[in-house]
Amino acid sequence: MNGQILLQGWTIIPTPQTMQHKAGIALLPMCGRINEARTVGDDRHILAAQLIDDIRAATGLEWDIATGDRWPGFITLTILDNPHAHPSGSYTLDVTPDGVTVAGVDFEGVRNGVQTLRQLIRQCGAALPLLHIEDRPAFETRGYYLDVTRGRVPTLDWLKHWADKLCLYKYNQLQLYVEHTFRFDGMSETWRGSSPLAPRDILDLDDYCAERGIELVPSVSTFGHLYMALRTRSLRDLGEFPETADEPFGFIDRMRHHTLNISDERAFTLSTKLIDDYLQLFRSDKFNICADETFDLGRGRSKTFAEEIGVAAMYVDYVTRLCRHLEAQGKQPMMWGDIALEHPEILERLPEAVTLLNWQYDPQVTDEKVRTVAQSGATQIVCPAVWCWNALLPRIDDAWNNITRMARYGTQYQAAGMLVTDWGDLGHVNDPRMAIPGMIIGAQESWNPGRIPDETDMLRRISRLEYHDASGELLDILARASHAACFQWNHLITWLELDDGRGGVNTGVLQTIPGLLPENERPDDVIRALQDGSRAPSLVESRRMLLRYLKHHISLGETADHLLQTSARRISAITATAGPRIAGNAAAFRVAIEGQRLLNRVGLQLASDVGVIDSLQSSAASQHDDTARLAEALEIWMEAYAAQWSTLSRDSELRRLQDTVWELTDYLRFQSV
Repeated sequence: MNGQILLQGWTIIPTPQTMQHKAGIALLPMCGRINEARTVGDDRHILAAQLIDDIRAATGLEWDIATGDRWPGFITLTILDNPHAHPSGSYTLDVTPDGVTVAGVDFEGVRNGVQTLRQLIRQCGAALPLLHIEDRPAFETRGYYLDVTRGRVPTLDWLKHWADKLCLYKYNQLQLYVEHTFRFDGMSETWRGSSPLAPRDILDLDDYCAERGIELVPSVSTFGHLYMALRTRSLRDLGEFPETADEPFGFIDRMRHHTLNISDERAFTLSTKLIDDYLQLFRSDKFNICADETFDLGRGRSKTFAEEIGVAAMYVDYVTRLCRHLEAQGKQPMMWGDIALEHPEILERLPEAVTLLNWQYDPQVTDEKVRTVAQSGATQIVCPAVWCWNALLPRIDDAWNNITRMARYGTQYQAAGMLVTDWGDLGHVNDPRMAIPGMIIGAQESWNPGRIPDETDMLRRISRLEYHDASGELLDILARASHAACFQWNHLITWLELDDGRGGVNTGVLQTIPGLLPENERPDDVIRALQDGSRAPSLVESRRMLLRYLKHHISLGETADHLLQTSARRISAITATAGPRIAGNAAAFRVAIEGQRLLNRVGLQLASDVGVIDSLQSSAASQHDDTARLAEALEIWMEAYAAQWSTLSRDSELRRLQDTVWELTDYLRFQSV
């Protein structure tokens, strides 16, 4: 059945549980009407309006909306006669020559059926295939987690656009990750200069999501990941290491040092202020306190306290207090599960009401940690990733492997849902549009896991439905292009931030080098050099060590350039025939591929300069010219990148990314003198 659908040129994502496809078509009337029953609960008829917008875009026809039994429509949206016999979100869709009926068990069910019908209209126009579908979700919670704090704060328009896209693929929950990029009263020193979201933005987005069947769940860092707050004059004294607050900003440092000193009672006051201020803006009865990656806990100001009761006890006592604080206000607490899984005794002491967000991002992840939480009896939501962070090009293969495995484990161990995460580490250089393939894979796997077992088949379906690519090849080309990323954004950030700002070595950054490669790819000689504590390496030695560590990847740069150029040409040809609807995606693909080509050249140049690979040029003069051209190309590329940034995001930390590129180009020009 699925193969036949693709041969006919249309597909549905997520794949319905059961579908009968009959011969013939239903032709939409020229002057049609949608009848949406009041019982659906869609007071502003948003679902009917979605269908009208797609009919207009696909056919040029204008339709009407009505309700009540005296205004029949060719398309009917209604509630099933026996709704209690089916799980929430279930629906039926019937397309016959005489009309189309979407019937759901509740508002969410009707919404889900409408999204299936919208996908058909987008692909088939006015001539719909005759179908009978009976469908329901595998996971009750199908959420998306979007980083809006580590460099990129989206515009409200983009957030609404993203909510529309999540709706189309049947997600029913959205969380925004916030550290410092929200305009809390009395905390301007924390959010200044970050283009923060404001209360009105949340109120507006919350309404917009709710009307589309998406629960906007508040999420804010309340324990770890408070780097920007703990660098301020006002709050630095609440950190584990306040003496480091004046050290130069570092993208890598931001990921590692950020934990509250919870032995100081003022820390709890800060955490509950963030919670109490934020939760009032949301209609959701849930709240995510985060509480992940508390790396510094018990190592600084709270060391004495940790020696008395232990780090695990400190952690569980604090998050329990936060959870009880939320429960007293009628809220269901959520938190990330990484620390509890590092200290399994924590699992036994957590409040029963808390939901653990079990994030596991390894593409070859096993079921061990999902099984551990299930055996503890705690409620969990499995959390895979779209695999876009730290890079210009999305690692679609890694996303596929990670998401499909976590969906399988979530099903096996009866998780309460799946939350697909989309991070922006190291400045959020990844264009948000690069997450679309991973987001749609997550939609499929949280609704009907394992139904499409072949990645190539899945990418072909997404290419046709989302990108209007009749060939179905676009995402396969993009996935292959990502394999040609030899010197990546995180490699460049590591190379730059090895400099501690005083001409010495940032030892914290030096320690992160092994994590840049999988264990089976780590060169033994460099690992031994990194572990050698007999003397501290100089900055030059440290950077050379990094380039030696990455030598095998960097040396593939010249070969990879041909693949990237070919990919850019093929993607440009495909998107040119797909129409204006994906023009923004086409620009994002082009900028990302060209940026990766330049990064590969940077890696080759840096490695050549220190003798890690053979010199790129025999002539000193030609090498000087080539380096200068590379610097100029990077600056021109950054202008194109910044233009794309502004179409989706507020200024936020764009200047940090620009300064990063300009620091590199200044270095290249200096070296060529």
